[in-house]
Amino acid sequence: MAIPVGVIGAGSFGTCLALLCARENDVTIWSRNPDLVEGINRDRRNPRYLKDIDLPESVRATTELAECIEDKELVICAVPSHGLRDVIAKAAPILSPDAILVSAVKGIECESGMTMHQVLCDVLPEHHHPRIVCLSGPSFAREIAQHKPTVVTLACHEEAYAISVQSTLSCPWFRCYSHTDVIGVELGGALKNVIAIAIGIGDGMRQGHNSRAALMTRGLAEITRLGLRLGADPTTFLGLSGMGDLVLTCTGDLSRNRRVGLALGEGRQLDDIIEELGEVAEGVRTTRAVCRLAARLGVDMPIANMVRQVIDGESTPADAGRTLMTRQLRSEFD
Repeated sequence: MAIPVGVIGAGSFGTCLALLCARENDVTIWSRNPDLVEGINRDRRNPRYLKDIDLPESVRATTELAECIEDKELVICAVPSHGLRDVIAKAAPILSPDAILVSAVKGIECESGMTMHQVLCDVLPEHHHPRIVCLSGPSFAREIAQHKPTVVTLACHEEAYAISVQSTLSCPWFRCYSHTDVIGVELGGALKNVIAIAIGIGDGMRQGHNSRAALMTRGLAEITRLGLRLGADPTTFLGLSGMGDLVLTCTGDLSRNRRVGLALGEGRQLDDIIEELGEVAEGVRTTRAVCRLAARLGVDMPIANMVRQVIDGESTPADAGRTLMTRQLRSEFD
């Protein structure tokens, strides 16, 4: 049965999710950029993101947040993590009390150390909290838009809402699994971006395949360590939002975070890299946020700290890697 859908955010992922929903539903997508909105409505293409992908007539764009989300049964949020709190604060009075809100945002709020689900719960009235569903997993936006097979996880404390979204989004090329470990799914989706920067740094320095495998494996250990401290189920990190997303983001050429790391490993400056990229690489902010959070909780995350030192100019990639490799020896599973 068709339902009205609102998508907050017209970047690459918001655009591909709007396209996915538009198979059977009318979709309104919001952007604060009037030129982008005009381009979608006039040319049936997003003029900045996924520019070569045609959008059907069932997708309509607007700069008015109320027009996007008012009376919508399903609202998908796909804005950068640093803008989530402000956008949802504006959306809160407009959201239908019965709306299911899907967060496709991956990151950790720097100031508070909150996950995106926690930010949403902090901003929205309590009656919305059970209906917040978090989407995560190995999923490049371009490949979803090109109908290439993609599998993700939908996590919600009240699994019935995840199952409802699962039914709406799933199709022959996009398969959704439901989950209830919200904190684990969110941490896996956010922290793999940090490890992807580390992998990119190593690849940019031509450190080899052994190094890549080591960073991915020990990176997953760091993610799991923090997850356990925050109450996550450790088996979550073996699934789609853990190992699945980690493998994709650390090895795929479409990974923005890996590309940031590659350029850092080649000796380029972060500001130049970000300007050339032209899109948000969530791992840069997440690195700083997770290092602050780990320090507060007393969780050891040496790879994340190595990445932070490089992006903040406190260490060269070579020195940071050397420090990482010469730390005190220990048992693998301590």
